[in-house]
Amino acid sequence: MGTAGPRLREIKKQETRDAIAAVATRLFGERGFENVTIAEIAAAARVSKMTVTNYFARKEDLAIDAHEQVIDDIVRPVAERADGVSVLAAARAGYARRLADRAHSIGLAGPTWTNMISSSRALQARLREIFDQAEHELAGAIATQTGDPGPLPKIVAAQLVAVDRVLFAEAQAFGGAGRNDDDTCAALAHSARTAYDLLEPALGRYGTTR
Repeated sequence: MGTAGPRLREIKKQETRDAIAAVATRLFGERGFENVTIAEIAAAARVSKMTVTNYFARKEDLAIDAHEQVIDDIVRPVAERADGVSVLAAARAGYARRLADRAHSIGLAGPTWTNMISSSRALQARLREIFDQAEHELAGAIATQTGDPGPLPKIVAAQLVAVDRVLFAEAQAFGGAGRNDDDTCAALAHSARTAYDLLEPALGRYGTTR
């Protein structure tokens, strides 16, 4: 009984957050990201403007509300890899799992969301920030694991996140063209194999000893 109250509050908070995001996505799709204000989103969601900003610190996060998941999905497989597993192998396996799960973090979306992103400089800039943050956090995790204070962890992280950036953009392009998820995932799997195979000669053993 003691945990019922806090748990119920968390459920209600998540429901409110999801409802605001759903309203924002609908309005952005109908009118474009730049043409919708926070006040209009609040009115349509029947909450106060302050409530919207409490859940979403930036307007861009209403359109790209899974940014924390994108970063976590890139960093966690490497940060939590087993002993003897290279950084590259962990990143490759992590992307394969996301692809099998059709996770939002690989960029799967329909034409409405994809076209909204491609038509907004602010949202494109936000995507770059998200991948930059993932690169920064991944470099930190690699440096901590390897004990290497030099530039190599940053270089390795830049290469691995570059794969995610390119594959995410490919997924967006397919989504904008109206291709179904099966075709998109098949194309992404091929591109991922090509990208990781290209990195294998240089990074195949990196990070296996910590």
